[in-house]
Amino acid sequence: MIVARCILFAVLSGAGCAAAAPKDDWTTPAEGAHFRTTPSYARTHDYLERLATAAPETIRLTRFGVSPEGRDLMLVVAAKDGEFTPEAARASGKAIVMVQSGIHAGEIEGKDAALMLLRDVSVAAKQPHLLDHAILVWLPIFNVDGHENSGPYNRINQLGPDEMGFRATAQNLNLNRDYMKADAPEMRDWLAMYDAWLPDLFLDIHTTDGTDYPYDLTWYTEQWGPLHPAVQQWQHDAFERAILPAFDRKGHRSSPYLDLVDHRDITKGIGNFGSGPRYSTGYVSLRNRAALLVETHMLKTYETRVRATYDFVVATLEQVNRDGAALRKAIAQADADTVARAQRADATLAIAYETSKQSVPFKLEGYAFRQEASAISGDTWVRYDPKTPKTYTVPFYRDLVATQSVSLPAAYLVPAGWTVVLDKLRVHHLRTERVATPLHLAVERYRLGAPHWADAPFEGRHLLKDFTLAGERAEADFAAGAVLVPLDQPAANVAVNLLEPRASDSLLAWGLLDGVFEQKEYADARVSERLAREMLAKDPALQKAFEERLADPAFAKSAEARLAFFYERSPWYATQHVGLYPIVRLDAAALARARAGR
Repeated sequence: MIVARCILFAVLSGAGCAAAAPKDDWTTPAEGAHFRTTPSYARTHDYLERLATAAPETIRLTRFGVSPEGRDLMLVVAAKDGEFTPEAARASGKAIVMVQSGIHAGEIEGKDAALMLLRDVSVAAKQPHLLDHAILVWLPIFNVDGHENSGPYNRINQLGPDEMGFRATAQNLNLNRDYMKADAPEMRDWLAMYDAWLPDLFLDIHTTDGTDYPYDLTWYTEQWGPLHPAVQQWQHDAFERAILPAFDRKGHRSSPYLDLVDHRDITKGIGNFGSGPRYSTGYVSLRNRAALLVETHMLKTYETRVRATYDFVVATLEQVNRDGAALRKAIAQADADTVARAQRADATLAIAYETSKQSVPFKLEGYAFRQEASAISGDTWVRYDPKTPKTYTVPFYRDLVATQSVSLPAAYLVPAGWTVVLDKLRVHHLRTERVATPLHLAVERYRLGAPHWADAPFEGRHLLKDFTLAGERAEADFAAGAVLVPLDQPAANVAVNLLEPRASDSLLAWGLLDGVFEQKEYADARVSERLAREMLAKDPALQKAFEERLADPAFAKSAEARLAFFYERSPWYATQHVGLYPIVRLDAAALARARAGR
């Protein structure tokens, strides 16, 4: 039966199919290859299907979407008492732990650790206690199409396995920059799955690039950014006081993520790269959930990296089993506080951060290194000596400082015509309310100007790097079908980060609203000449302003710019609303009027 299913799966997926293993042999493909290789998508699916068939009371293999190339996005649920759906999991009162592997498909330790641990909590019965008070939800391969784009030359920095997947998807998108803009079909499926499960704790498994050091695993949390203080405190206590020490006692060495200030000189210290909501942990923090980024070290053997991942997830589940109730209590407080915040007129939220210029000392276990002038690059070539361990005390620029904060409205209003915005709100499963009648409201809105876009594309888009912004209060009309986004919802932080122009990963920043800067009607030069004279005759102060602009040589030499000076100050230009941000902010009174259809 298993062989028949395997053959059928191979035909449907276009992938190869390994011969079925003996019924009682649960050696994983990576273990069987002594970790020289990692299994294909088809072999991974076959192993998980065998596992789910052999242990239906503990393991459920399902999918949460389909990739652009037609592969299932696999999802495995491990639960001791059959809580295989989000509804059953929440009703159980147990903590839900989600582990994600292979968002960068060449960094695939999490997949092979998953096969080992899912076996050990089920058919092998080595770790069944890990499911006593926790439910484990594991994505063995997120970027499935990149996983099958496998070869020996995908990751030049990494030691093994023999072949590994590719970082980006079939559409050449990096999923770990896509959590807010959600361009990839895989990400849109992920957001629906995540919203359904809303796990209490999220782990994202990666392999680092960068320098050489003895640690086999480094980690990162949103400990100093936007995460709610109650969840921050649980993360600190759970990981730094319990999980990481337990992990190290298993024979590993761990460290906070080593983001070097200067890759040429490790002694200059490390910083907080301030991930932001385009990344997995940054997005999860906006949802008031605990999260941790795991980075195994690229220069350790593949077996070391897989076993480190396995041991880290085990240590995490052991702590969640001991302290899951405290985590769920912290999350409940965070959600309640986020909802209640919408009633406060003085509520604010930080929407952009930078690394602090203040540091704390950090003891970094490293290696001796030397710097050589390079005739090849013209830069400094750094060479480490792993045979010579050396301890450095370096500055750790650990904290994040808010660079942009906003006062929060009671709600946002999106005009019906801005479907690109409405589509993204639906993708993020935000609660919205459609107004069936036309509206006339007092609103707060933004006027934007002087846009500057990046010269090169990034993740398929040209980012808006800078612009001017001014707020104003106004009376405005809206056609029927406008959509309200109230902030009395647990996911309000996602809404704010999507819709506030200055947010680091706003829809505006990603270039989805570039049209607001476009002029659509123009004046002929002969008409502008007459208009300029009429305006100067009516407004003597305009002559002074014009003369001041003429002091700019570039402006003075441009006939188009000189005539545009007058057209842009005329009512003909004003009706185009160039630079007027279409999404407006409503206070409590305006929200009540909108809901009443007035």
